[in-house]
Amino acid sequence: MSGVLQPCAPEVDPLPAPIVSITDIRKSFGAIEVLKGVSFDVAKGECVCIIGPSGSGKSTILRCINALAPLNSGSIVVDGIEVNDGKLDKLALRRKVGIVFQSYNLFPHKTALENIMMAPLTVLRQEKSEVEARARGLLQKVRLADKASSYPGELSGGQQQRVAIARSLAMNPMVMLFDEVTAALDPETKKEVLVTIRELAADGMTCMLVTHEMGFAREVADTVYFTDGGVIVEQGRPADLLSAPKQARTKAFLDQVM
Repeated sequence: MSGVLQPCAPEVDPLPAPIVSITDIRKSFGAIEVLKGVSFDVAKGECVCIIGPSGSGKSTILRCINALAPLNSGSIVVDGIEVNDGKLDKLALRRKVGIVFQSYNLFPHKTALENIMMAPLTVLRQEKSEVEARARGLLQKVRLADKASSYPGELSGGQQQRVAIARSLAMNPMVMLFDEVTAALDPETKKEVLVTIRELAADGMTCMLVTHEMGFAREVADTVYFTDGGVIVEQGRPADLLSAPKQARTKAFLDQVM
């Protein structure tokens, strides 16, 4: 061969490691197997919506990610932390993963500001002045700056849920989990909460939502997963999965809820 240099193949940047990696997880409650081998990855900054009928295992997935429900088998890795580890440091995990439920679980005798400040003060032992400044900033972020001194009983359901979101954000998580957070809200207050989540996703927060709000999933999700019977039946971009599902079971479900 001559001394002519041959062109080199262009270098391709490796795909970033997922911030949440779920591999073949199984979970049973007694004799009932709720998750039957679920696997998927979530990239940093991705917004994932999990949809499906009641009892399909979607909320259990979130609870397993946050170690609220121990796995029977399989693996969940969150930013390098193996959740299914007998020596798991749950505090270290929950500093990375925040979760908000349908019920607000606010302390009724504490103001909105005090509710947000409690975990950083008592769990993380952070400086009070810094915690308060951040808590007030979070109230501003969820558009409740004027409710800092209000008690939960003085707030609407949507306002309480936004305080719950701010409380979870006070731990500086890398991933936020939302488990049907609008299910108990009326349409007006539901919209307030969805706007807050939309803004978090737009700011680059990694979000995983279990939701029945198909219009919201279509608008904010990067990926939608449809679960039924403890497995992922179908996944895809919302424009594809919600408009033209490939699986008959997915189509039957969407025909009922859309």
